[in-house]
Amino acid sequence: MRRTRNLIVTVAALGILGGSVLVAKGLLADGGTGGSGGGALAGVFQEEPKASPTPTGPTPEELAAIERAKRVKALDAALKKYASGRPEFSVAVLDRKTGETYAYRGDEKYETASVVKVQVLACLLLTAQDDDRKLTGSEKALADKMIRFSDNDATTSLYGKVGRINGLTACNKRLGLTQTKVSSSWGLTRTTVKDQVTLLSQLVDEKSELSETSREYANKLMSTVAPDQDWGVPAAAEDGEDATVKNGWLQRSTESNLWIINTVGQITDADTDVSIAVLSHTNQTMPSGQNLVEKVAKLTRTHLKY
Repeated sequence: MRRTRNLIVTVAALGILGGSVLVAKGLLADGGTGGSGGGALAGVFQEEPKASPTPTGPTPEELAAIERAKRVKALDAALKKYASGRPEFSVAVLDRKTGETYAYRGDEKYETASVVKVQVLACLLLTAQDDDRKLTGSEKALADKMIRFSDNDATTSLYGKVGRINGLTACNKRLGLTQTKVSSSWGLTRTTVKDQVTLLSQLVDEKSELSETSREYANKLMSTVAPDQDWGVPAAAEDGEDATVKNGWLQRSTESNLWIINTVGQITDADTDVSIAVLSHTNQTMPSGQNLVEKVAKLTRTHLKY
C-alpha cells in the first residue's frame, strides 16, 4: 500500500481595533497503521496600534496674517468713509518691525511742495559721501534752515549743489524711489506715498546707501523742527515716542488757489518703528488740510495698531 502524507494548514485572522492578530497553525498527520506523528507550529504577530491624526490649527505666522488682513480691511473701510466729500488724499505706512507696507491710493501722484526737501537733504548727504568728505559749514547751515524752518532760499541753493533735476533724479534712483519725477521747480516734483515711505526708510535702514553718520544727521534735523512746523505725522505719536517730520504746503494757483498739504515722518520707540506719508491736495485752507492729514495718520494707528 502506498503511503500518503497529508498537510493541513489552517489560518485564522482576527481583526482588532488599532491593529490585527494573525494566528497560523500547522498540523502534520501521517496516515496508516504504522503509527502517527505530528508537529504543530503556532505563531502570533501583533502590529502596533496606529495613532489617530492630531488636528493642527493655524501657525503663528498664519494667525498674524489673518489678523493683519482684518486690520487692513478695517482701515480701508475707515479711510474710504472719511474720504467721502473731502479733498483727495493718499497714505502709506511702512512698519519696519514687521516689514509690511500699507498703502491707500498708494500709486497716485501728488506735487510734493516742501516734503521734497527730505530728498534734497538725502542727496546732499550722498554727494558728500561720494566725495569722501563731511558737509561744509555752509552746507550744514543751509540744511538746517531747509529742514527745521522749511526755508525756500536755502533749498534752492542746495538743489543747485546736488545737480538739480539730473542730480536729484540719480539720487532718488539710488535710494529706491521709482515713482517720483523731479521738476525744475523743486516744489512741483511729483511723487507717491509709497516712494515717500521708501525714502524715509532709507534714513534709518542700516543697509541704506546713507551712512550711519548721514542717517543720524537727517534724524537730528527732522526731530527738531521749529514749533510752527511740528504738525502732521507727530499727531499720531503716543506719549514717550519719538517723532520726525517734514511737512509741505502750497496754495496752488492751478487748482483755484486751493491748498496742497503733505506730511512725512517717522514714529519710533522700543516697540514701534513706522514711516508714514500722507499727501493731499484741493484743501480749502491750510488749517483744514492740516486737520485732514493728521486725522488720516491717526486712523492708520487706530486700525493697524502699530
